[in-house]
Amino acid sequence: MVIADETPSNSQEFTFDLSSYLKQRQAEVEAALDQSIPVTYPEKIYEAMRYSLLAGGKRLRPILCLATCELMGGTTEMAMPTACALEMIHTMSLIHDDLPAMDNDDYRRGQLTNHKVYGEDIAILAGDGLLSYAFEFVAANTKNVPAERVLQVISRLGHAVGATGLVGGQVVDLESEGKPDITEETLTFIHTHKTGALLEACVVCGGILAGASEANLKRLSQYAQNIGLAFQIVDDILDITATQEELGKTAGKDIQAQKATYPSLWGLEKSRTTAQTLIDQAKAELATDGGSAAPLLAIADFIVSRSH
Repeated sequence: MVIADETPSNSQEFTFDLSSYLKQRQAEVEAALDQSIPVTYPEKIYEAMRYSLLAGGKRLRPILCLATCELMGGTTEMAMPTACALEMIHTMSLIHDDLPAMDNDDYRRGQLTNHKVYGEDIAILAGDGLLSYAFEFVAANTKNVPAERVLQVISRLGHAVGATGLVGGQVVDLESEGKPDITEETLTFIHTHKTGALLEACVVCGGILAGASEANLKRLSQYAQNIGLAFQIVDDILDITATQEELGKTAGKDIQAQKATYPSLWGLEKSRTTAQTLIDQAKAELATDGGSAAPLLAIADFIVSRSH
């Protein structure tokens, strides 16, 4: 493996404390998210938006954005508005994904889903509110970044969340439910769009804000695509092997919905092996970045080893 031969990277990776890093960054993101949406009239919609946005979670998406911006020579201050926007978009997707018309789930992050608390009508509007506000938040709050970079970020976000990304993946996912002949190609399309597109935007937007070169953006994009697909494979595995308490949401939903998953196509062992290969390939993209890539390298390892 290329990364194993990079002594500076290995040395830094060995001493890097991911738990402390995630805890610190998570606290910063939580504080920024809490301040991002004050409650005003009509209170119900803001409360519903905040209910899901502040429900916890790993905050991996905003942290990936912050870490990439720092790796490319930027600061967390430059990237925090975009990091918050990414979490708003991700939260919107969870609210809508849990609706009866979609995955029909009662629990998310260990608590009742938005529509179970506020009703389906308000849940739909809360997701809409978060999505539209995400773009406003980037445009209005990003400081000390050239305007053309901010425009690139807004364009990337739109591409990742629309029919070219998350929405398109969700459509094919819904169309594939209950069909016994879903191919690996279709399954990969679903996950690279429904999950991977936004994860890729997290990483690439961090690089754009910092002024990364096209060559570096290409490396970051490949890193993100690999960890994104590995993330989904691990999700598929956990849906089979983890409990509801570990997942924070209903376990076994994929089987109940007769969804094609990587374990259903490959079996658990090949799924685990493939996820690890993708992580190794992702880390190889950052082999020349030395110790400064430690957060992104450690996050890649975390994705494949997580239990929830």
